[in-house]
Amino acid sequence: MDAGFTLLEGRRAQVSSAGELSPGIACGRRSLPGSVSQRACVFCGSRVVLYPIADAVHLVHGPLGCAAFTWDIRGSVSTGPQLHRLSFTTDLRETDVVFGGEKKLYAALSQLIEEYEPKAAFVYSTCIVGLIGDDVDAVCRKVAAERGIPVLPVRSEGFKGSKKDGYRAACDALASLVGTAEESPPYRGDGSVADSPFSINILGEFNLAGEAWIIRRYYERMGIRVVSVMTGDGRVDEIRGAHKARLNVVQCSGSMGYLAEDLRSRWGIPYARVSYFGIEDTAEALYSVAAAFPEESEIASRAAALVGEELDAVLPVLKAYRDKLEGLRAAVYVGGAFKARSLVKALRRLGVATVLVGSQTGNKDDYAALSALCDPGTAIVDDSNPAELSHFLIEKRADVFIGGVKERPIAYKLGVAFCDHNHERKIPLEGFVGMVNFAREVHASVTSPVWDLVPRKRARAGRGAR
Repeated sequence: MDAGFTLLEGRRAQVSSAGELSPGIACGRRSLPGSVSQRACVFCGSRVVLYPIADAVHLVHGPLGCAAFTWDIRGSVSTGPQLHRLSFTTDLRETDVVFGGEKKLYAALSQLIEEYEPKAAFVYSTCIVGLIGDDVDAVCRKVAAERGIPVLPVRSEGFKGSKKDGYRAACDALASLVGTAEESPPYRGDGSVADSPFSINILGEFNLAGEAWIIRRYYERMGIRVVSVMTGDGRVDEIRGAHKARLNVVQCSGSMGYLAEDLRSRWGIPYARVSYFGIEDTAEALYSVAAAFPEESEIASRAAALVGEELDAVLPVLKAYRDKLEGLRAAVYVGGAFKARSLVKALRRLGVATVLVGSQTGNKDDYAALSALCDPGTAIVDDSNPAELSHFLIEKRADVFIGGVKERPIAYKLGVAFCDHNHERKIPLEGFVGMVNFAREVHASVTSPVWDLVPRKRARAGRGAR
């Protein structure tokens, strides 16, 4: 298989190596037809962002198949309402394509709002809706007026682009909510900071396996009030009052960068781009947020104390894992390049070299930073496909592949250990405790006895003893 691999001509500019990125890797392009991109559609991107809002109804306006992978598949969890775990669809069929689906949409929205009493409803347009021309906006306005709650159209027709365009559609829907609250809802976090004048919104955090709770506790220990989390364990009323925060802290900039820019433009709220993967980036995130409130020196002092306390707890554990993992090789392919950079640093902390790294949505600055961060010769790919990923896994002799649900079969078919870093995971990987979990996951994956049954030519000598 590998001997017959040929890189598609149209893909050459999107594949490079660390140290060889001048004048720059090509990115931001539409996927090459026939390359079998790992990217998802616009609708997928929009639901990734919006579905974790726990007290809203999420209605897919389209055929049943579009809603097939929306029923409780995310690792997002909630402290209260569970509407985000459910999946609803108008189930458009042939007659609806001919005569239109607006009546069906109106009936579905009315029934769902009557039964579940949500704080808002999101209506996701799919490909077929864009083709037949249903006036989704008009139906949403009508139902909103009748029911007295926000009913928000999400313009997520799949054929309009890729997952990244779905992020923008979701941000447009969220932006229409922000600033519509007259009063702030009761504070759901640590009551000691409920009246703190130092406040933030956490953007691009989806509370996978409770990660938003971990990050929220860090900030509250620093004396900072979290106005809203968008969108993990999110609440509609908190999002409506998000314009009252003093700073937006953006974790997944690929999905929430548009909203951060909108809030800065409309409400004058500055934003900081951060990551909570790995101990270095988590500490840097906390310090950068503390620096945004220079008038309160105690916040910086608390941040330093928090980081010191957490490092004292995790560094001995990480050293033990490093002793077992040092010298291994990893491949990383995830949705956003900013996350990829954090993973490269986290792996380096464990003594693991990254030999392949890429993302679906990175920009030139992201890839330039990756090139500077990675060891010379590390393969760097943008919008890759299974053939390319398989080729580099073999060529670079990777021991573990870190990716999402679509990368897992590639790793297993090649006999390579896999670590899930996607939205389906059930173990928190953010923050200081998340770094320990990540080390444990990587170690458990590469040392599984199943690999003793896989005759791989590039098997590392003595790995079974690790």
